[in-house]
This record gives sequence, C-alpha cells and structure tokens, in this order.
Amino acid sequence: MQTLICGSLAFDTIMVFPDKFKHHILPEKIHMLNVAFLVPEMRREFGGTAGNIAYNLRLLEDNPIIMATVGDDFGAYTAWLESNNISDAHIKNIPNSFTAQAFITTDLDDNQITAFHPGAMNESYLNSVNDAKNISLAIIAPDGRDGMFKHAQECFDAGIPFLFDPGQGLPMFNGEELLGFIDMADYLAVNDYEAQMLQEKTGLDLDTLASKVKALIVTLGANGSTIYADGQRFEIPPVKAEEVVDPTGCGDAYRAGLLYGISRGWDWPTCGRLASVMGAIKIASRGGQNHRPSKEEIEVIYTQALVDNTKLDENT
Repeated sequence: MQTLICGSLAFDTIMVFPDKFKHHILPEKIHMLNVAFLVPEMRREFGGTAGNIAYNLRLLEDNPIIMATVGDDFGAYTAWLESNNISDAHIKNIPNSFTAQAFITTDLDDNQITAFHPGAMNESYLNSVNDAKNISLAIIAPDGRDGMFKHAQECFDAGIPFLFDPGQGLPMFNGEELLGFIDMADYLAVNDYEAQMLQEKTGLDLDTLASKVKALIVTLGANGSTIYADGQRFEIPPVKAEEVVDPTGCGDAYRAGLLYGISRGWDWPTCGRLASVMGAIKIASRGGQNHRPSKEEIEVIYTQALVDNTKLDENT
C-alpha cells in the first residue's frame, strides 16, 4: 500500500535579500507600495508541495506516488525524480504550458515574499485518484483549485483517508468550501497563520475544527507544533536544527513525517516528533530537496531529540 501525494510540482527560484523587509516597507505607505529588493544571491531549485513531500518520504524509504500536472519544461525535474527513485507514473504533461514557478525572496529574518505562476498546475483536475492503485493514505496539498476539489471528493468516495493541507492555497476557498474539505478529510494540517485565517473564514475555533477530524495539526515554526486529537492536545516540542539556513520546504518535510507515522498507525506524539525532526533536518539546507540524510541518520537525530526533550521535561 502506498501514499498518494496530490499537489504541485514547481521550479523554485529563490533569492536572498541581505537585509530585513521591515527596514524597507513603510506601514503607513502600504496602500501605495512600490519597493525593489537587490538580491545578489539567486538559485533555482526543484520544489512544489508534492515534490517536496515525496522527496522527504523517500528519505524515510517510503514509496510515495505523486499526482500532479506539469509543463513542457519539466525534463530536468523528471531526471531528478528518477535519480531519487520517485515514480512519475501519475505526473501528466500539459502541452504548451510551463510547469508551475515560484519566485521566492527571503530576508535575514527568514520572512518570505513569494510570486507564484501556476501554469500547468491549473489543469490538475485532468488527473484522477481512481487511476492510482493500492493507495492507503493520501494528502490533498496546494494545487489547482478544481483539482483539489476533485481529488478530495475522489478520495472520500473511494474510502481513502486523507490529510487536507490547504497551505498557501487557502485564500482560494471561502468558508463553506473549506468546511466541505474538512468534512471529507480525516486529518487537517495548517501553520499558525493559516490556522487564524481558517478560523476567520469558517467562523469556527480550533477546538470545533478539531472535532470534525481525527486530528488537527498546527505548526508553530521554531515553537514546535500542536496536535489536537482524541479530545486531547499534544504539544510537540521543536527539534534544534544543526543550523538555520532556509525555511523553504520545512512545512512539507514536516508533513512527510506526519504521513509516514499515520500510515504506520503511530501515536500522535511519535508522529509529531518525527515530523519535527524532518523539518529540523530540512531547515539546515538550502532549497526543498537538497538535504540527503540516510534513514539511519534520521533515526539517530530522532533518538537524540527524544533524549533531549526528556531531559528538558525532567528539569522543568
């Protein structure tokens, strides 16, 4: 049985602004914003939510299946997936289109400003979950709007449990539409900013939203994460990163850890700890798919983090 990753595949053009946005964006002039950032450092990476999640699952020696749509410029990414033993069987090419492109500028506080061209991603509805076999778990991650609706409904109709991760696609949906996704989903994952937006759009607080799914996961950046499940609230401590280099793709790495644990029936604290470990490993590397720990190395980091957190608990 395999995990289906429905989401975007994209090229990430990442630029580093060697200053802080807050020094150049004047709040009182936000209505007439006109700023330019000199970015002497720039690189192009393989990215997209589906690509990043699948890559991290492969590091755990899992066998993810990506379902996504891409453009005529996808050749280099295909070769990259093949080199990492990730199947492209359910990646559909859309002729005369570009693969989705993200242009990300990061400042010295790790704040990000992103411009995103969806390209072929808008045609994601042309893929069908019903074409993938032996799927035991899925994630509906940011993708084309119509595709997200279709794939969620297909998972629900087929009895495939799925994690709904609206991510940066959350503004595409109104409150009623988001509740429709949540009513079909088994799990819901958002960061703290998205959690606030979700509450405002649906008119429901986090406890009420959590009651609609088996688990609601809220990531809190350097402060760890909180998992609402089984009528309980599990506080997942952060894992100290070797160094903080680039936050791009950390949320996707976290979700890969979640999916790995969920698919194996682990308890929520264990799922959350592995997810935090994956995020901490990723943040020490540039881009979403350049970290290359072995599964054994991940296990060592997980064990050390568990020891460190146990000592911290004893001291407090």
